[in-house]
Amino acid sequence: MPINSFENYPMSWKPSIDKTEKPIYQTLAGQLEQDILNGDLLPGTKLPPQRELADYLDLNLSTISKAFKVCEEKGLLSASVGSGTFVSYDALSNAYLLEDTKPVHLIEMGATLPDNASYEPLLLQLKSMLQETDYDRWFGYGRPGESLWQKDAAVKLIQRGGLETTVDHILFANGGQNAIAATLASLCKPGDRIGVDQHTYPGLKTVASMLSVQIVPIKSENYAMSPTSFENACKNYNIKGIYVIPDYHNPTASFISIENRKRIAAIAKKYNQFIIEDGSYHLLHNKPLPAVASFAPEQVIYIASLSKSFAPGLRLAYVAVPSQFKEPISKALYNLNITVSPLLAELTARMIVSNQFESLIEGHQEQTILRNQVVNRYLADYTCLGVETGIFRWLLLPGKITGAEFEALAAKQGVQVYAAERFVVGNSCPDRAVRISVCAPRTLEELEQGLIILKRLLNSLT
Repeated sequence: MPINSFENYPMSWKPSIDKTEKPIYQTLAGQLEQDILNGDLLPGTKLPPQRELADYLDLNLSTISKAFKVCEEKGLLSASVGSGTFVSYDALSNAYLLEDTKPVHLIEMGATLPDNASYEPLLLQLKSMLQETDYDRWFGYGRPGESLWQKDAAVKLIQRGGLETTVDHILFANGGQNAIAATLASLCKPGDRIGVDQHTYPGLKTVASMLSVQIVPIKSENYAMSPTSFENACKNYNIKGIYVIPDYHNPTASFISIENRKRIAAIAKKYNQFIIEDGSYHLLHNKPLPAVASFAPEQVIYIASLSKSFAPGLRLAYVAVPSQFKEPISKALYNLNITVSPLLAELTARMIVSNQFESLIEGHQEQTILRNQVVNRYLADYTCLGVETGIFRWLLLPGKITGAEFEALAAKQGVQVYAAERFVVGNSCPDRAVRISVCAPRTLEELEQGLIILKRLLNSLT
């Protein structure tokens, strides 16, 4: 029987479960999940201490712990050492940002789509390839041993992004998301923990959830991961590694300073942590900063996705992998993909080796700068974080409106933006902010139309 009387006791959650349904911990976990999804337990709610809940329900402490563990692995709960267990702020958010179909009657400023400046040069190169007599070799299975010159091209591109590497460290993946999935699948077991920024790339969140890998928010300084907080997580949260986007952080558009890159690398070495470095946006720079991997080459899996610098439809990423991780990640990529498309790998390598990729990058930069100038003109009265070479901005909202509320209002007015709640991790409190994709609108005119609507909404809040 319970030790205490709970009739007038202020517990945040007083579940009622059928103890005849076994196993009981699954029944309790199901009730907890349902209460979160129904809105009976709101994001940020602190749950009763596990011993208190065990006493209230007259159950073993281990039963409560197992139920909480199930919900933690689903991303519904977030535990903080010394603070307790909370309903995750992102428990109800939709992290799948690229919709099945293009939004109808909405100006798309949500997904981070690059402009189409690179499409014509890619088309011309592709037409040239298909006129060659042995074109049929690009429609079979690709074999890693037959792609050494393509790995040379990968090394050249990665060097352009701020990292010196060699061909023996290169693996190919079907895009950055695919590389992240393979890395987590090969280096983590269900229940393992990795550290991420308080707001992070939703694709990392969905992969981690699928693999039952828990993500732990690491505090930021000026919107960039704090090395001190990273070290604290190594000591207190039993993490195995971290995921970082050092340049044009998604979604906050921030940068990790060179000094902090060195400190993060040193901490990873000290505590034997792996780092997944997402270099998707490094090539947006005129002169990219040194990659984190430069300072800890044996700890960092560096992912150079081509979606933002070339074209999303190539579905290709180059991955520079430390020797200690190469075999498991290579096997994971094989199990997920067998191979990447030989046609797309050949097309991309030719663009790089011929130096045409430099003109592609310049074309993207020119378009992005032009579009950001328009954004700066319309949103000059508001705090819109980011730089002119970035393809998205982080708009801090005035007044007391939340990001989710503003996203809904904007959609009603015909503009799609994405709220901070989609990116927030665990029990971190989401910014009152939205991410605005600068290059997603098809034309400058459409971008201006969307900005006019957003500015009118913002003015109505002040």
